Amino acid sequence: MISTRWLRQREVYWKALEDLVDRVARDGFGALSRIELQEIGRLYRQMAADLATLREDPGSAQVAASLNHLLARAHHTIYSAERPTRSATVRYFRETFPAAFRRNGLHCLIAFALFVIGAAVGVGVTYRDPDLTARLIGPKMVETIERHEMWTHSIVSVKPFASSQIMTNNLSVSFMAFAAGITGGVGTCYMLLFNGLLIGVIATACGLAGMSLQLWSFVAPHGVLELPAIFIAGGGGLRLAQGLLFPGFLPRRRSLALAGTDALNLILGIVPMLVIAGLIEAFVSPTDLAIPLKFALGGALFTLLCGYLLMTGRSATVLKHEEHEEHEGLNFKP
Repeated sequence: MISTRWLRQREVYWKALEDLVDRVARDGFGALSRIELQEIGRLYRQMAADLATLREDPGSAQVAASLNHLLARAHHTIYSAERPTRSATVRYFRETFPAAFRRNGLHCLIAFALFVIGAAVGVGVTYRDPDLTARLIGPKMVETIERHEMWTHSIVSVKPFASSQIMTNNLSVSFMAFAAGITGGVGTCYMLLFNGLLIGVIATACGLAGMSLQLWSFVAPHGVLELPAIFIAGGGGLRLAQGLLFPGFLPRRRSLALAGTDALNLILGIVPMLVIAGLIEAFVSPTDLAIPLKFALGGALFTLLCGYLLMTGRSATVLKHEEHEEHEGLNFKP
């Protein structure tokens, strides 16, 4: 049986949550300080635990009903706070996405390493067995390379259509690398290795034909966005796999849900990167623009991308990190 003393001790915190919910309903979240924003989440989680305790005591049914009503209000207040407004979208790209990238930088680095390993295997295989090149990239592309021609000339005549196809293909590859994390990372690793293998084979075939400059001047303008986007998507897939395979002290379902949220913050952020890369690949990369200018464009875009991912939103990183720790299962007891 729950004691009166316990109820009186807990009522202080229930009243504090009710006051915060009332303030938000009256003045909005902007009226709360940073500490109060953290407090409302903590009090909400503790109240949920208190309600579970009360429900086990038949003599506390009336108190439990009242608390359930307050908990429903708090739930609605907290989870209706994020609306798809323009400011929320700006905040996501200014703070959430770059912070998620920095937080999961190791996963993205592993994805990059897998891609490089695949590329190295592709280089070795092509040198060892040139006939395998035709089976991997197709005889038509091999014939084009043997004629010392780039296979990208067809893009120029159908730029808008090619752009949409390129975007669709890149988005498909990225989302598949992300979603394949649910296989424990096996599917994600396969996609990264295989795509790296293809790049290695194509690069080596072009190099043997004396077309390296033509290839890399084509890849440079859009590849500096397209390839990092794939690595970030792969990092999201590996983060998903981590939540599934290594839940730590959390229940596996909870761990997977948290990893999914973290990974989703990565995958959504690369969509604009792939859209821009698709436009450049269709309208700039295959054109007769001077090769130095193509490399300069690639270098400028890569510098901007690095600055954005590594520096943007750092003032909000501390707060986001604290929120992330709370989600990872910190049990706050007022």
